[in-house]
Amino acid sequence: MKIICIGRNYAEHAKELNNDVPESPVFFLKPDTALLRDGAPFYLPDFSQEVHHEVELVLRISRTGKAVEKAFARRYYDAVGIGIDFTARDLQRECKKKGLPWEVAKAFDGSAPIGGFLPLNELPDPILFRLDINGRTVQQGSTDDLIFPFDELIAYVSRFITLRTGDLLFTGTPAGVGPVQRGDRLQAYLGDRLLLDFEVK
Repeated sequence: MKIICIGRNYAEHAKELNNDVPESPVFFLKPDTALLRDGAPFYLPDFSQEVHHEVELVLRISRTGKAVEKAFARRYYDAVGIGIDFTARDLQRECKKKGLPWEVAKAFDGSAPIGGFLPLNELPDPILFRLDINGRTVQQGSTDDLIFPFDELIAYVSRFITLRTGDLLFTGTPAGVGPVQRGDRLQAYLGDRLLLDFEVK
């Protein structure tokens, strides 16, 4: 399986990092070793002094698809969950300055915690989600604010990369990203349902 991540898919998040709002989706990959499941703790890496949280809705791919038309995109994911795209922001800034890829800042072990998934037929429209750290809400988002909605993402990414059953598509983060510290407890909600709960060590 592979993890496909969408960058800059909420206008306010793009602005907070002084990035242009993209004209087409921006995506990058994480390896399966980035996954952190079942509430396992996240251990801060020793190569970064500034690891940021980015809470995201995650699509679970349910069938193989290549060059999927937008009108049929809904057939290719069966559930939506929530996850964190941890980013070594200090390393990412250095990569950007040098025009280098971001993987060193995005694809490290444990950088993609994921929680549970809910079937599409159980989800409202729009989908609301949030991240609390130590009981305080730090990020909140809505699918109404997506620059590129789910079906458009499926159609775009599948032009370049074949989607396979079990792949995960992280759909972008809203504004409010920031650093995490040892001892922090992160709790991510889809609506009022707690789907991800873990500690930083």
